[in-house]
Amino acid sequence: METQYHSGFVTLVGRSNVGKSTLINALVGEKVSIVSDKPQTTRNQIRGVLTREDYQIVFVDTPGQHIPRTKLGEYMVQAARSAAEEVDSIVMVLDGSVPIGGGDRTVLESLRGNPSHVLCVINKIDLIPRPKLLEIIDRLREYTFLEEILPVSARTGDGLEELERLLAQRLPEGPQYFPEDMYTDQSQRAIMAEMIREKALYLLREEVPHGIAVEMARIEPHKGDPDMMDVYADIYVEKESHKGIVIGKRGATLQKLGSMARKDIEEMMGCAINLQLFVKVREGWRDRPTNLRDLGYDSREL
Repeated sequence: METQYHSGFVTLVGRSNVGKSTLINALVGEKVSIVSDKPQTTRNQIRGVLTREDYQIVFVDTPGQHIPRTKLGEYMVQAARSAAEEVDSIVMVLDGSVPIGGGDRTVLESLRGNPSHVLCVINKIDLIPRPKLLEIIDRLREYTFLEEILPVSARTGDGLEELERLLAQRLPEGPQYFPEDMYTDQSQRAIMAEMIREKALYLLREEVPHGIAVEMARIEPHKGDPDMMDVYADIYVEKESHKGIVIGKRGATLQKLGSMARKDIEEMMGCAINLQLFVKVREGWRDRPTNLRDLGYDSREL
């Protein structure tokens, strides 16, 4: 008797900074979603694909749930909410290294009554003692709709095989949605833009990183070297003063940002990259629907 193939969609939800992006990268085995210690790093629904011989899981990373203060924030919250609709399983991710807070409880309550399978993952268990972990598990038992409560560490890989097994058990019969060598549905241009933004998040402080967007301008073969690609990208900031911060003294910050991003892009593309970055000002772009659409944030598509 022929074994039926199984496939389905799994959404990761939770408040900001609980490690959803790190978790999805670890599960897929590739860098699908950028990682930062800044809140609201993920802005869009990002899909990562895990393909095995008899099943395929399409993971959907979502922006962290938060109180929106801009049109971009509203888009991000809507992106997270819509990703929890009509999927096969939902994984609620908690940061085990900090107490369960109001944001966590809000997300948990929003999942009550959801027709999908709902599992809860306690992430970062490598940072907490066992008595504290048991206390968290005990507190979560009041949410009786949770089918599983699983401790994991996205950083060390602890518990990830078990999480994959539990999710695979809940997959319905279905087709292989993506080719087996495909690990994300994002375009190379989108991934490059996110890699550049990730380095900006790493290097910059205060309010500047949240007001940054990256748009790929051109990607083309280098005229003097057929084994090299020219990549041109625009980095948008909201204020003229932020432009100077991104560029840095004598261009040092922008040069470092470009050097770090270039290494990631070269690894993805498998060739040498000539990366050219240009910093431009779009005042208040996070609150302007036209700018949001131009930069790839459009709630009408959710």
